[in-house]
Amino acid sequence: MPKIEPFETYSNEYDTWFENHRDFYSAELEAIRRLIPSAGLEGMEIGVGSGRFAVPLGIMTGVEPSEKMAQKARQKGIDVHSGVAEALPFPDKRFDFVLMVTTICFVDDIEKSLSEAFRVLKTEGFIIVGFVDRESDLGRQYSEERDDSRFYKNATFFSVPEVLMYLKKSGFVITDVLQTLIPEELPQTIQSGFGRGAFVAIKGIKQ
Repeated sequence: MPKIEPFETYSNEYDTWFENHRDFYSAELEAIRRLIPSAGLEGMEIGVGSGRFAVPLGIMTGVEPSEKMAQKARQKGIDVHSGVAEALPFPDKRFDFVLMVTTICFVDDIEKSLSEAFRVLKTEGFIIVGFVDRESDLGRQYSEERDDSRFYKNATFFSVPEVLMYLKKSGFVITDVLQTLIPEELPQTIQSGFGRGAFVAIKGIKQ
């Protein structure tokens, strides 16, 4: 079952986080933007939420199980389809790229979700997965405080090696890994690799 109850109940509070943490949000957005090579590509975001990432990245199609969040995204002009990551409502080889940001921790089946993303991508299309690394300080904090969190109570956090393994198992060839939200660095600092930053963005190609 999709973990939508917190997003249905606290959709406004979810959006408030982005307003209160503009530096973090901007850094995450820029890390993802660097992995999208050019304009003119048709993308789709899985777990599009209220469109916080899709809109500035020019992604006009999304999938979202929470109707409250989907309504917010539709008001911003996004074509939102009701659905879940494990059963995407699109034909094979439909999109140039697929985006998943802070979504994998809420899916029921990560392997099925990534396999579905692979299915709807064109050959040479790519996926970008953005998430909080479980092994980072922030990831450990989220895990420890999960029971007291409105949004992360039922979340499953992953480490970077785990996500890399699942992506490769689904058929993706990893081309880029970026990290940001690095302790003792400016919020907007973005570096290659992982192990220092709390937020990691991974790009994989369907060949």
